[in-house]
Amino acid sequence: MKILIELFIVFFKIGSLTFGGGIAMLPMLQRELVQNKQWATEEELMNYYSIGQCTPGIIAINTATFVGYKLKGKIGAVFSTFGMVCPSLIIIMVIASFIKNFLHIQWVMYVFAGIKIAVACLVLDAFISFLKKNVKSKIAFLLCSIAFILNLVLKISPVYIIFACVIFSIFFTKFNNKEALK
Repeated sequence: MKILIELFIVFFKIGSLTFGGGIAMLPMLQRELVQNKQWATEEELMNYYSIGQCTPGIIAINTATFVGYKLKGKIGAVFSTFGMVCPSLIIIMVIASFIKNFLHIQWVMYVFAGIKIAVACLVLDAFISFLKKNVKSKIAFLLCSIAFILNLVLKISPVYIIFACVIFSIFFTKFNNKEALK
């Protein structure tokens, strides 16, 4: 039980003090997990971090889950993951409990309007960056455009669109130039 509590505390501390995303927390993970606790080697931490970047979800949570699982199996994964998530949950609950008291204030409404605009710009930037990196051929652009229209206009579920694009890509590359969609 002692190691489970330690897992929770260490990841709670990392979750509380890490701002700026996954890369910003890497030095703290290295210091706590490799140097202080010796729960992982440098190589293992880099492997966990790399896998965490390749899998769905937040890198910090994935890394915490891997370390906890390595040390204490499924229950270790639960304790370390909850330790990483708990600070964010507490902060969000505190903010949510007070936000209703301030929503009627004019400058708070302006702040939220600005945040919405900033988020929309960030999403648009990510979308354009994704297009530039991943949609390089005419056929890929056509497929992307069709998928966008199917989702936007016809409201077809993204699951079906992704499935259809995968099937199309498999057949297209099988019967045509294998580099056509890259």
